[in-house]
Amino acid sequence: MGAVGWFSRKRDKGGTAGRDAVMESATIAHLEEFIATRRGVEAFIEQPTTMTRATLLLIAHDGEWTRRTVAGVDWARGFAGKRGLPAYDAGVVGFPQRMRDYNARRRSGH
Repeated sequence: MGAVGWFSRKRDKGGTAGRDAVMESATIAHLEEFIATRRGVEAFIEQPTTMTRATLLLIAHDGEWTRRTVAGVDWARGFAGKRGLPAYDAGVVGFPQRMRDYNARRRSGH
């Protein structure tokens, strides 16, 4: 019997797509719940890097936020557009002060 190298192993072709679909469904549900239960939500899209996929950051009027990895920048723009959310490129505009204030309040326990 010959040795099996790391890269010659068969890939799990059946499981990966299913896991991605479940993750995407759960991601969409989470993002929609955030939008439905907060006021003044805006979308901030973070470009993918060599280490991370694109992310969508939703920030409410009071600075509360949630971030999820998404399929891509186009997907994030489409998601925001379909829901009437203002969408910004986080790498260009940065994050709003209200998000930093919210984080500071959480750290201080107020």
